[in-house]
Amino acid sequence: MNDFLPEAVRQGLEAARKEALKRKDRLCVHDGDNVYRIRRFWDAGFSLDIDVAEKLRGRVEIYDGARHLYQCLIVGSSVEREERIFEFKWLHLVTDAAPVDYERPDFVPAGLITN
Repeated sequence: MNDFLPEAVRQGLEAARKEALKRKDRLCVHDGDNVYRIRRFWDAGFSLDIDVAEKLRGRVEIYDGARHLYQCLIVGSSVEREERIFEFKWLHLVTDAAPVDYERPDFVPAGLITN
């Protein structure tokens, strides 16, 4: 369908699509002090704009706005159309509580009443 549109119309549609992605998607990759906005995210990897993060490799952090979601190790990248594709070697969910060695009960009292 895009093959039959005038070049100006096609560029306008592409600019509008990129702007819509920036507004609705808050996922981003943090590599040290560098921050890159994620275009697409799936179980095995994610994609960024082709013109950013050419040499992004190793351990990175994924955030949703200010909330830290994942720590991951990314390997290799490929280019498809206007996206650079990164794959996960491992992906770990970040939790706000430390792991425990025992089972926590469902009901925990708010305080202890003493005599």
